[in-house]
Amino acid sequence: MIFETHAHYDDEKFDEDRVELLSHLLREKNIGKIVNVGASFRGCKDSLSLAETYDNVYAALGIHPEEIDDMSEENLNWIRANSANPKVVAIGEIGLDYYWVKDEEGRAKQQEWFEKQLKLAKEVKLPVIIHSRDAAEDTFNTIKRYNTQSDKGIVHCYSYSKELALEYVKMGWYIGVGGVVTFKNGKKLVQTVEAIPIESIVIETDCPYMAPEPFRGQRNSSEYLKYVVERIADIKGMSSEEVEKITYQNALNIYKKVKE
Repeated sequence: MIFETHAHYDDEKFDEDRVELLSHLLREKNIGKIVNVGASFRGCKDSLSLAETYDNVYAALGIHPEEIDDMSEENLNWIRANSANPKVVAIGEIGLDYYWVKDEEGRAKQQEWFEKQLKLAKEVKLPVIIHSRDAAEDTFNTIKRYNTQSDKGIVHCYSYSKELALEYVKMGWYIGVGGVVTFKNGKKLVQTVEAIPIESIVIETDCPYMAPEPFRGQRNSSEYLKYVVERIADIKGMSSEEVEKITYQNALNIYKKVKE
C-alpha cells in the first residue's frame, strides 16, 4: 500500500467524484492512508470534516503563506483547539512563498505567521508540513531556529538543491517527493532522490496539482502515485514494493497519530 502524505481533496476539482474516490476507489488503487492538508482557513475546516468522515483520511491544519490574510489570533486558536482531535496529525501547510511577494512588508508578514505556526506545532507536539517557494535560505534558517521540536516535519514538494536536502535530513526531517520526479525537467529532484536515503523520503501528490507523467497537466489524484513510486524505485535501484513499504513506514514515523 502507498501512503499519500499530502493531498487537497477539499478542492473543488474533486466535487464530482470526491465521495467515490475517498470511500473506495483509491483503496482499490493501492492507496492506504491519506493526509488531507489545509491551506486556507476554510481548507482547514474542510480537511477536518473529510478526516472525520473517512476512516483512512487524516487532516493537517495550517495556513499556506499565499493565504496569510486568513491568519488571525482567533483562527490560530481554532487550529490550536482542533489539533487535539485524534484525526489531526500535523500543522500545515505553513511556510514562505516569495514567488509573487517581492516587498519586504509582505515577506515579513509571511515570516511572522510562519513562526507563530511553528511555535504552535511545538506547543501541541505535532510535526509540521512546510511549503517553501523561492525562499530557500529564509525557510531553512527559520526551521533551524525551531528544530528543537521532537516531531520535526516534511519539506513538501521539495524543489531546492540536493545539498540543502541533505542538511534537512541531518536534522531529522523528511523530503516530500511527488510528480515532479517524473518530469523531464525535474533533474534537481532526481538528484535529490539519488542523494538522500530512502528512509528520509515520503510520497505525495499535492493533488489536484502536479500530476506525474504521463498525466502532466491533468487533474492529479492519489491513484497516480504508483508512477512516483516506480520512478523512485528506478532511481534508487530498488523494487516498487520496497519503496512502498519503506515510505509507508516513514509516513507513520512522522505522522505518529495515524493508526496502522
